[in-house]
Amino acid sequence: MKADIHPTYYQDAKIICACGKVHNIPATVKEMHVELCSNCHPYYTGTAKLADTAGRIDRFQARLAKAQEAQAARTKKAAKKEEARAAS
Repeated sequence: MKADIHPTYYQDAKIICACGKVHNIPATVKEMHVELCSNCHPYYTGTAKLADTAGRIDRFQARLAKAQEAQAARTKKAAKKEEARAAS
């Protein structure tokens, strides 16, 4: 290994979460502040909720309804055409 090119490795580095929980883990920085940890993350706490901030579900449902209406109109038009052929 080359000398003086590697960062300092701290065995007792503090990782401080916004919720107040402090984790002591080995890292290359002495102290780090994070927004989420395993103590407060919704996935780990079981409080995860579906966040539809961009309205993606509503847009999908509108697009699906429009596609179904178009399919129904095509089916109705094809049935009418077939009926006209049968009458001729």
